[in-house]
Amino acid sequence: MRPVLAPALALLRACHPEPTVAVTAMVTALAVTTGRTACGVLLVFAAVLTGQLSIGWLNDALDAERDAAVGRADKPVATGAVSAASVRAATVLAAVACVPLSLASGLAAGAVHLVAVAAGWAYDLGLKSSRLSVLPYVVCFGLLPVFVVLGLPGSPAPPWWLPLAGALLGAGAHFANVLPDLDDDAATGVRGLPHRLGARGSRVAAAVLLLAATTVLALAAPVPAALGWAVPVLAAGLLVAGFRAGRRPGSRAPFRAVLAVAVLAVALLVAAGPALVP
Repeated sequence: MRPVLAPALALLRACHPEPTVAVTAMVTALAVTTGRTACGVLLVFAAVLTGQLSIGWLNDALDAERDAAVGRADKPVATGAVSAASVRAATVLAAVACVPLSLASGLAAGAVHLVAVAAGWAYDLGLKSSRLSVLPYVVCFGLLPVFVVLGLPGSPAPPWWLPLAGALLGAGAHFANVLPDLDDDAATGVRGLPHRLGARGSRVAAAVLLLAATTVLALAAPVPAALGWAVPVLAAGLLVAGFRAGRRPGSRAPFRAVLAVAVLAVALLVAAGPALVP
């Protein structure tokens, strides 16, 4: 690999690319389905992307010593592929860019998005190791769809079910996201709520919360009736099958089932987008 490209790719790997891409894609898709103009969609994309980049980079910069202690070969800062100083600089640049990009959707919408990003930073800066570790996810995911709606012409008030479904989705995502790292986190002193519940308790919490998110969307969101009822039934079936298969030692079936249900919940949320247009 060319020497110039290696640090850049390492920096990208340090931003937690999977959740960064997933969250940015989800919110951008909602912006598209709510009828934002091409410019509006690009602004939402850029604001959410820079916000998520800042959260991901801050997380890796702060966790570099912990990751190195447990031999995390997938963490570029811990392996020395990119310096902590470079990641900190990227964090600041992304955060600074996020402010005007967020406010470009309007003062109310921009303020809501910046609070969502601040919640992510609060997680990185210490809440991840507390009993309140789920709270930043609840706030961030609950506010992201509100950011999209408030940025529409006239800044319409979002329906009650929108932040509720987003918050449930975020809470479920927290428990699912932490599952693969529970042992490494415990070895370095991270004691968030999932760590206190353990692997089994976290799987159950993730499943219940994500199933609740799909149910709220099915009952309250204006989506086609067949789709609305089919998704919770399919989600429940996936969870039952995943947990049954998960009885085998070392099985990742429950984790995969939880992720599949998260995708279904996001699909329902995006499908409700057109009805949010005033």
